Amino acid sequence: MSANVDVTHELAVFLRDRRKRLAPEEVDLPTSRRPRRTPGLRREEVAELAGVSVDYVIRLEQGRGLRPSPEVLDALARALRLSEDEHAYLFDLVGHRTTGRRGNVTADSLAHLVRAMSPLPAMLVDRRFDILAWNPEMAELMLRFDRLPPEQRNTMTLCVLHPAYRDFYRHREQTIREGIADLRAAWAADPEDAALADLIGTLRSGSEEFARLWERRDVKVNGHGLKALLHPDVGPLTIEFDVLTPLGDTTQRLVVYRPADVPSKKALDLIARRTGEESSPLRAMESTPAR
Repeated sequence: MSANVDVTHELAVFLRDRRKRLAPEEVDLPTSRRPRRTPGLRREEVAELAGVSVDYVIRLEQGRGLRPSPEVLDALARALRLSEDEHAYLFDLVGHRTTGRRGNVTADSLAHLVRAMSPLPAMLVDRRFDILAWNPEMAELMLRFDRLPPEQRNTMTLCVLHPAYRDFYRHREQTIREGIADLRAAWAADPEDAALADLIGTLRSGSEEFARLWERRDVKVNGHGLKALLHPDVGPLTIEFDVLTPLGDTTQRLVVYRPADVPSKKALDLIARRTGEESSPLRAMESTPAR
């Protein structure tokens, strides 16, 4: 995937895909007794629901260079029953959304905040999922990030390509799907980001699994959820994660893990004790921002 992404083509494919996923009964349209030759809604039905012409829908789905207004995108999103994240994805693809005003939060202040989250595992990532800072508990739980080359300090790269992560996530495909859905939303917000495009291209070429799931075009920003892990030392555990975005700077995210149940709390407590037993110079290296 190159940095010069054909956004018009992506918009066309996305609209076709979401139209085909919808059944008439899902949008309160009468069902025909005759079987449909293709799945989903017809273009005529989408046009009627969105209040636009059929020709307009055809040209959009054919990628013929149209740039719909915000009002038309809203109408299409309602017609196709898009989620909030999918709705935002449409706006990002067309370039109608603007990034928020940057606040006065600095990388150093966020790195200090990451360290202050101990004993809860925490890390700071950017919108490409590059790992910028982490505390000792996160490194003990996930991987010794300081021992990796900087270009490998990326949560999607580790999850998809690193051998240590092959069995780390007990629901691997679900975890990758959720990561891809988040990554696709980030890509739509800035499709000209060459580094992000290169990352996606590397993952698509390096993993048949990633390439297959990327083509699903799932879009969802994951701010909260559960992950079932299998740690090589402490065994199975389930963490509850929260993703916090600094005010005015949506390019960075603070990720915090909490135990989801009593056995998982015992496992995280054991990890926290182990971090306290190790030498401070190494831990100081692991807690500094990685650029």
